[in-house]
Amino acid sequence: MTRHFDDLQLGSLELFCLAADCGSFTAAATEAGVTPAAVSRSVARLEERLGVRLFVRTTRQMRLSEAGQAYYQQCRQALGQLVEAERQVTGGQAAPSGRLRISAPTPYAHHRLLPLLPTFRQRYPQVQVDVHVSNRNVDFAEEPFDLAIRGREPADSRLVARRLENAPLVVVATPEYLARKGTPKVLEDLVEHDCIQFELASTGRRPPWSFRRDGCVVEIETQGNFTCLGDFLATTTLVRHGGGLMQAYRFTVQDALDSGELVEVLGEYGGTSRPFMLIYPQARHMPQRVRVFIDFLIAEGR
Repeated sequence: MTRHFDDLQLGSLELFCLAADCGSFTAAATEAGVTPAAVSRSVARLEERLGVRLFVRTTRQMRLSEAGQAYYQQCRQALGQLVEAERQVTGGQAAPSGRLRISAPTPYAHHRLLPLLPTFRQRYPQVQVDVHVSNRNVDFAEEPFDLAIRGREPADSRLVARRLENAPLVVVATPEYLARKGTPKVLEDLVEHDCIQFELASTGRRPPWSFRRDGCVVEIETQGNFTCLGDFLATTTLVRHGGGLMQAYRFTVQDALDSGELVEVLGEYGGTSRPFMLIYPQARHMPQRVRVFIDFLIAEGR
């Protein structure tokens, strides 16, 4: 049988996939325990063999080319099959390892995800976790993320979405603000108040406030003198300092409600929530580190 690959070429394939996973030659070299020059030479050998550019490199970033993306998907799958074949033959269950990259919005990251990560690392000490905390939607095809947490299901049918929780909403303010401006009793009273706004970075839209009245969900456009862009937690900081009323996820203000720092208003119109979804690309051969994290978060999440 004619050999198509020698040991050097197989090693180049592994370093190429690692560079794609890490998003840089330097990070890949650090993880592999080699020099950045060794990674660069491996990729150059593959590009010369294939006659195509695998990466598009600029002064600011490095990303897979269109051909590189297609090649990466096939190589990653093939290498995963080799690892799985070795496990089945030897009966070994190698511990999950490697770098896991997650993107999560600020409220969920700070109040849900980040507190769980030390427990995950204790359970899987060979997995390194990178967390991108932002409300910006990430592009799995262009950015090296394994998972993302977002507030709605993706439109892309190539992505898997699993619901983590329905997060209840609550309208809050400080006692001092309510003493100064009065406590709203019905939804129509909101027009008399400073309602702190949040603008979505992805759309520039300000989500309406959601309530339940007479068994039906109603959405109300509110107005206020403060608008927070990009970081939802900025609204909770502002409301804690008397900036006005804010409709927040209950889990982001529960400690302040328990201490009396904040007061819930319009509770009789409560009962609405918004979802948080765990999103990831469909894959026949998912890396073990990704699979165990999905199982962990589903089991440990709220």
